Amino acid sequence: MDADTASDVAIRQSVYTGILPFQAIREMVDGGDIRATEIFGAIEADQIQPASIDLRLGSHAYPVDTSFLPGRGVKVLEKMEDLDPDFQRFKIDLTDGAVLEQGRVYVVPLAEFISLKSEVAAFANPKSSTGRLDILTRLIADGATHFDQVEDGYKGQLYIEIAPRSFSVVVKSGTRLNQLRFRRTRGSAPRPITGADWKTLLDDGSVVDTRSAEEKSRLGDRPGFLPFTVDLEGSGRGDSLVGWRAKKHTKRIDLERRDYDPLDFWEPIYWHKHPSLALVPDEFYILMTKEAIAVPPSYAAEMLPYDTRAGEFRVHYAGFFDPGFGWNPQTGRAGSSRGVLEVRSHEVPFLLEHGQTVGWLRYERMAQSPSTLYGREISSNYQGQGLKLAKQFRQS
Repeated sequence: MDADTASDVAIRQSVYTGILPFQAIREMVDGGDIRATEIFGAIEADQIQPASIDLRLGSHAYPVDTSFLPGRGVKVLEKMEDLDPDFQRFKIDLTDGAVLEQGRVYVVPLAEFISLKSEVAAFANPKSSTGRLDILTRLIADGATHFDQVEDGYKGQLYIEIAPRSFSVVVKSGTRLNQLRFRRTRGSAPRPITGADWKTLLDDGSVVDTRSAEEKSRLGDRPGFLPFTVDLEGSGRGDSLVGWRAKKHTKRIDLERRDYDPLDFWEPIYWHKHPSLALVPDEFYILMTKEAIAVPPSYAAEMLPYDTRAGEFRVHYAGFFDPGFGWNPQTGRAGSSRGVLEVRSHEVPFLLEHGQTVGWLRYERMAQSPSTLYGREISSNYQGQGLKLAKQFRQS
């Protein structure tokens, strides 16, 4: 082993596994491990978030008849040509903006290329506004056998599958619909969240668990896992807004705008004396958690489904929380930010009750504490949020 290789190995073994922070992503950009196509030039500074990087749509989109995965050894464009030899004829120019129709599926080459080290893998998720607009997005890499995952050592182009479900949307080159986070898979020994670590986070108020001892016994009390429930009560008055349901047959939404009237696209849902909500199959709802959610600086968190045996419904589409979300740096404790739930029932109507457990937050250590936190020094649209629609709508 030569000296340079030995040095590289020593450096890699001196760092922790876990989610890579802002400064590590910045180094990847500076070193050319993340770069943009020539027509875009450099990566923009505000693409880099505390624990992820925003990805931008490229210059064109391809309408496709079906979702797909390329499979091992097959490039995305090769698979598309196998499915439709004429697919290039129907590409849509996104330079000046174009409509992606509700109910259709599109594949868009992204503006970013990546070149991952052998000990770094990547994972994608929709941005918060994307989920709140009911736009299904999934990352596809060449040779992929899973959506939203990029194996360690991957080098090449990235693509996004886009399927608007409730609204037709206007997008353009540079629109940001999803984000990529990176996990160091090898390094010094992993640092799992122990029972003692978790107790410290709870005791000092960095993470809030309001369950009773009986509830903890019933649901389990695993370090790093925090159940959350749905709030259908609000302030407990008749004029208390507790949710929104997407309307049918609305106008398209231009994702660059910030002034849409919510009532043109959404039906408000108000509290009533028996706080519950019957979910209509395949209709889309925006609700919120009963609990305040906070993510301390050395952690990231992700929403997970609770248990399909508790009902066939989904409560998250953009479920990744950056370090610092809902966390008050002045007090070092959790603030008042709620989690917004993007909800759809499947197959049959389902009755949600106020306070019903609908999912879990899984906390994960960062490889390092990020130099920038959510809500501080960057423009964070949803810090301190309650029941909040996507940023394209006027806030009351």
